[in-house]
Amino acid sequence: MQVEIFPGTDAWAAAIAARLEETLGASVQANGSAVFAGPGGTTPSPIYARMAQADIGWDRIAVTLVDERHVPESSPDSNARLIKDILLQGPAAAARFIPLYSPAVTVDRAAALAAHALVQVGGRFDAVLLGMGEDGHICSMFPDSPTLKTLLTPTLKPTVLGVPPGRDGAAPPQERLSINLPWLMSAGRVILGLKGSGKRSVYEREADGDPAIQPIAALIAAKVPLEVVWTEG
Repeated sequence: MQVEIFPGTDAWAAAIAARLEETLGASVQANGSAVFAGPGGTTPSPIYARMAQADIGWDRIAVTLVDERHVPESSPDSNARLIKDILLQGPAAAARFIPLYSPAVTVDRAAALAAHALVQVGGRFDAVLLGMGEDGHICSMFPDSPTLKTLLTPTLKPTVLGVPPGRDGAAPPQERLSINLPWLMSAGRVILGLKGSGKRSVYEREADGDPAIQPIAALIAAKVPLEVVWTEG
């Protein structure tokens, strides 16, 4: 799959934000609503800052996460905290936020509640932003995780699953929640934003991998509407 190259972080972030805004705005105009899903971490922050100021009818857009740590929003590890602090500001503060984490329940129960909430807003993402870890994981689809093959099974219904912590120092260090591959298969637009030469090398390696156990290969094999956008940073 072709990798689009941008000369620096500003151009990279602006291009990704513009595409996501275009897709969400078009869905609002055509259908009266839209759903966006994105990651946490520092990489998407400049993209979110731009999106937050866009006039695309945020009051008719639902925002959720592609994955989350099983921690409350008060935790510095919370992806919801980042989304609220950077994306859900300015005009975008009018959006409806759908968390994956739920307090006072187990991670599996939280996953079930999140899956139900996402079905209630349409059961499909209009636009998705993804990131990728140095180990090739997307969402919380980690190598050697006992939930990995289930998360990558293309024949299941879109859902959210609990992800246990890795053993013997393997990632992730704490419980997580993750959407599964079928959410990405049914999405209107999926953008994978990569920064740095290391990430590009990892992507190229993973793209030629086994779709049953390597998320990037699974996206390609399942014909997810994927755009890969890279900058050296």
